[in-house]
Amino acid sequence: MFKHLSDVEAREFLSEEQIGQLGCIKAGFPYVIPINYIFHDGNLYFHSLAGDKIEALRQNPNACLQVHKNLDEYRWRSMIAFGKYEEITDADERAWFMRRILVCFPHLTPVESLATGRESLVVIFRLRVTKLTGVAEE
Repeated sequence: MFKHLSDVEAREFLSEEQIGQLGCIKAGFPYVIPINYIFHDGNLYFHSLAGDKIEALRQNPNACLQVHKNLDEYRWRSMIAFGKYEEITDADERAWFMRRILVCFPHLTPVESLATGRESLVVIFRLRVTKLTGVAEE
């Protein structure tokens, strides 16, 4: 049966998952890429090396994250979180999220690891969520 997810259900779904598709605008066109995330205090947190997505988000901070899960061949859940991109530059906040990211995603590539001493190259950012919408077939 098709249904709309309540705000509480959408937030629970975001908390349970860790991978979604980040959508932004790059050179006037939609740009969508898979990305790991952490949902914390109502906002989404990410890490990345500088590149196309960071450049696009710096130019236009409007973005979204779509998360989808197939429960079986007939049942699924999908939601989109809309918001604004914000880079985290405060050293203490960056360190806290970098530690949390490494706990949640222990198999990061060496360039993203704190052990390499190159953590300053990692961009930590949040999507300050302004709207959630979700649907399910259950």
